[in-house]
Amino acid sequence: MKAVSPEFAAHVAGGVTTLAWCWKLVRRDGAVLGFTEHDRDLAFGGTAYEAAGGFTASALESTGGLNIDNLDVAGALSSARLDEGDLAAGLYDDAEVEIWRVNWADAEQRVLMRKGNLGEVSRSGNAFSAELRGLAHRLNQPVGRLYQYGCDADFGDGRCGLDAGEWTAAGTVAGASGNRDLIVEGLDGFAAGHFARGRVVFTSGANDGAAMEVKAHGEGGRIELWRAMAREVAIGDDLTVTAGCDKQFATCRAKFANGANFRGFPHMPGNDFVVAGAGD
Repeated sequence: MKAVSPEFAAHVAGGVTTLAWCWKLVRRDGAVLGFTEHDRDLAFGGTAYEAAGGFTASALESTGGLNIDNLDVAGALSSARLDEGDLAAGLYDDAEVEIWRVNWADAEQRVLMRKGNLGEVSRSGNAFSAELRGLAHRLNQPVGRLYQYGCDADFGDGRCGLDAGEWTAAGTVAGASGNRDLIVEGLDGFAAGHFARGRVVFTSGANDGAAMEVKAHGEGGRIELWRAMAREVAIGDDLTVTAGCDKQFATCRAKFANGANFRGFPHMPGNDFVVAGAGD
């Protein structure tokens, strides 16, 4: 049940209305952005909603029960606050979204129509499209542990027990190709593969604060990232690299001496045990 003020209900029931859609986004980094389809900027609830922000939306779809209600939001990078690098860096992934129906002549008359999170965001040139998922989509996400060979803890978290800072090295970019293949000074003392499956965090340059997983680590400080960074990687950019873990018990015990905290089931029976006969 949506709470609608008597004034707003009377306005909607009237013969002539002055209604507009407004979108409020709260990104993962805490930044708050507001957009409206109206031709003038609006403001309410402490948020400014920018006109001509490049947003359009498909029809709202609502269903009963626990079905997931989805909405597609499309737009162009026409707003100064919509940056292609931020989209590529994933800052809008899973962003909180509120959709308001507002009387633009009196913004105090409004109703919250939908609340959810952004799903998959795709880009093409200077345009983007994003899927808005209703709150019910959280019910489709698995909760709890999995019975599997590999460890289900994140490296350095409370269940892992290790201090990731003790397994992190600082370096400087000495060469870059395609914003993905890097040569990093400061990693010469580590064997090839030590940082594979690890994590790079940039501490300066255009990608300051951005992170990416390491696909491969070779001799001479060569680092290959899983994906190209959203912004240009320049020689002299500083970064940190955390050692990688492949979630296997042998690695946990030999590389990190942390077998006691391994959060997988390395001795679970496999397919050979299931199909083996009594005499095998």
